[in-house]
Amino acid sequence: MSNSRGNNTVKTAKTTFEILETIKNKNSANLTELTKEFSLSKSSIHNYLCTLEEDGYVIREGDEYRLGLRFLDLAGHARHQESLYKIARDEVRTLAEETGEMANLLVEEHGRGIYVYTAHGENAVKTDTYIGQRVHLHNTALGLAILSQLPSERVNEIVDQHGLPATTENTITDRGELFDRLEQVRKQEVAFDDEARVKGLRCVAVPIINNDQAVEGAISLSGPASRFQGERFRNELPQKLKDTANVIELNITYT
Repeated sequence: MSNSRGNNTVKTAKTTFEILETIKNKNSANLTELTKEFSLSKSSIHNYLCTLEEDGYVIREGDEYRLGLRFLDLAGHARHQESLYKIARDEVRTLAEETGEMANLLVEEHGRGIYVYTAHGENAVKTDTYIGQRVHLHNTALGLAILSQLPSERVNEIVDQHGLPATTENTITDRGELFDRLEQVRKQEVAFDDEARVKGLRCVAVPIINNDQAVEGAISLSGPASRFQGERFRNELPQKLKDTANVIELNITYT
């Protein structure tokens, strides 16, 4: 295979994923909208969509295309391949039940955070979080917990690649400030998110460390600022998270 053919194959695959990302970001899109997004003819975009529809990756509803449930099969398989998910999910569910709040499990992949499990207690608020969602690491307690356990070189690589975009006025956007916060997280062994990603939402998280002292992921509790304050936010919930992390880490070691 020539280099030219190889480059075309990679470009075609990249365009396919970009089309899917565009449909996801818009919730749905029609042929005209997608043609405007890409430097391709309407017939070329139509060919992409027909192929994706035939294989179940997009669904056509009138003139609109949306993502198909075929992705649930891939996502479910990928999640079950994630050993931390299988080890931690019951403990995370128990954490949500005992606190009444939303409990989360996040792992790092390609410099972004991926939610692999969430559980809702009886008082949990609804958020934009969903399984498989990719988020920046610098503006969540979960991400800060993970970053605090990575070498400085790796943290710099992640910042170089993904930046430090602001989502609220409380988001860390300065590299020096980020490293200061990570040092604080390492000392306290807990990370706090004070409305840094979502206005009105606070989060507390701790890292999950394996027997080789490498970070596997992080667990957190999220809730409204009105409930996440004072002693409960700064001490009670962090201790519950640390206790749960201890159980998960033991199970990682001996599973």
